[in-house]
Amino acid sequence: MTSTPLQRTVVPPRHGRAVALAAGQRVRVIDIEGGQVGDVFAFVSGARDEYHSAAHTRAHVNRLFPALGEPFVTNLRRPVLTLVEDTSPGHHDMLIPACDPERYAALGAPPDHRSCAQNLAEALAEVGESTAVIPQPINVFMRIPVDTDGRLGWLAAETRPGDSITFQANLDCVVAVSACPQDIVDINHGRPTTLEIEVIGARN
Repeated sequence: MTSTPLQRTVVPPRHGRAVALAAGQRVRVIDIEGGQVGDVFAFVSGARDEYHSAAHTRAHVNRLFPALGEPFVTNLRRPVLTLVEDTSPGHHDMLIPACDPERYAALGAPPDHRSCAQNLAEALAEVGESTAVIPQPINVFMRIPVDTDGRLGWLAAETRPGDSITFQANLDCVVAVSACPQDIVDINHGRPTTLEIEVIGARN
């Protein structure tokens, strides 16, 4: 498969963007400046009630966190994406839900603070799609270690400028990416920055 991108989409800090993929195409998420978490969502084309499910994926692969070569499955247990390349330090989370207005209210943020839930809705609307649910995302570049006593750590992303993660579509789908606006919990070093999405490979 050619590695020359067919489409490049900039995801501004604190915002989201979505792209359509045909089965067999790849989508690469690039951390432009380093240290930025991205929330990745996948919805099966033509089936708004089928989407990537972190919970179903954990059961399917018997792991808490993503690993190279393993699939991500939907809420109907069908593989929708496969992790095929990773140039980052390899920290990606599937435990934490997308941030939302309620999360920021609890953290004491102003009511207009952006969120990944809002970013998902806006990104889908830009490509003529919508969803009634906010699925738990694949949190790329996010470090959430689990201690032996079960407590979670919230650590700053270790990605370097240009680090990336690449997924291959198993099904026709829409993939949305949010450049997480979290600036209170220090996962983004307190300063959300830009991501980029590349779509690779010809459509069927």
